[in-house]
Amino acid sequence: MTNIMVAGVIGLVASLLGTPLAVRVFRKRGWGQLIREEGPKAHYEKRGTPTMGGLVILIASVIGFLLGHVGSGGLSPITDGGLLAVGSIIALAGLGFADDFIKIHKSRSLGLDSRAKFLGQLLIAAVFAVLAVHVVGIGTDLSFFRSTALDLGIVFYLWVFLMITASSNGVNLTDGLDGLAVGSAAQVLAAFVVIGFWQFRHETFYDVAVAGSDPFDIAIAASAMFGACSGFLWWNTAPAKIFMGDTGSLMLGGAMAVFAILLNTQLLLVILGGLYVVETASVITQVAVFKRTGKRIFLMAPIHHHFELDGWPEFTVIVRFWVLSGLSVAFGLGLFYADFLSKGGEL
Repeated sequence: MTNIMVAGVIGLVASLLGTPLAVRVFRKRGWGQLIREEGPKAHYEKRGTPTMGGLVILIASVIGFLLGHVGSGGLSPITDGGLLAVGSIIALAGLGFADDFIKIHKSRSLGLDSRAKFLGQLLIAAVFAVLAVHVVGIGTDLSFFRSTALDLGIVFYLWVFLMITASSNGVNLTDGLDGLAVGSAAQVLAAFVVIGFWQFRHETFYDVAVAGSDPFDIAIAASAMFGACSGFLWWNTAPAKIFMGDTGSLMLGGAMAVFAILLNTQLLLVILGGLYVVETASVITQVAVFKRTGKRIFLMAPIHHHFELDGWPEFTVIVRFWVLSGLSVAFGLGLFYADFLSKGGEL
């Protein structure tokens, strides 16, 4: 437990102290946010705010993860699962960084084209899936609160791609208001800290010995990211001093999928990340209805912009959406614990 707490505290401190430094450095380099012309007019004043703050979250998370393995008894080993999780997170951050850098370099609100981003996510997901199965040793079965009897076989690799892509894009769509995405991401990451530690405490119940990845190491990684997000949120709340950009949103969304896969809670992510499901569904619905009828069902999608244009103050939208995210996380953890009790688990 100490290792998990150390990882979270170090991630928090590193992010809290490192973000103001990043603001100064990024501003000098001219790494400022570009605003979509079709977006809410109230956002125009945010133009030029330093972006790519996801780099701070990444660095703080890696530092927290590594130092989280330093305990009173010396260094605890970093497992294959923990190393794969962190490596995948770094790769996803790199993809987001490329997207952000192109936006800034070419002074446009669009970075990588959809094909390049798709191929990048496909490559990362493919490498992760192969290493997860053949090196870490996780199964190819579908999971909810634990592994199920449904073995996906080769379809598992496609499923991993869909999970990573949907989750990373979901957080990316949600990242439109100051602190909304990183605040809700911190809640989901905290849930994975609890899940990982709970599985570690009940190794026999969850068949940890044969499940592949080490839930304790995944909990350390999730705790480091939770702390890093919390520290970054201090500076990212409205009015934001810095944005995390696609560097942060693609990384955080992908990290959630990676943790869910390695902890055998794949379908549970849909509940824990309920806010991202709603945001993504609003975009899909808006596009589908408009193509079919030529009319918009929302004033603007994603749905948080709809409430903005409907007259809600930005901070009101943010806080209420945080509440929705918190309710989703609480409900997901409640179901996770209920399943534990229903199968005869004991404290």
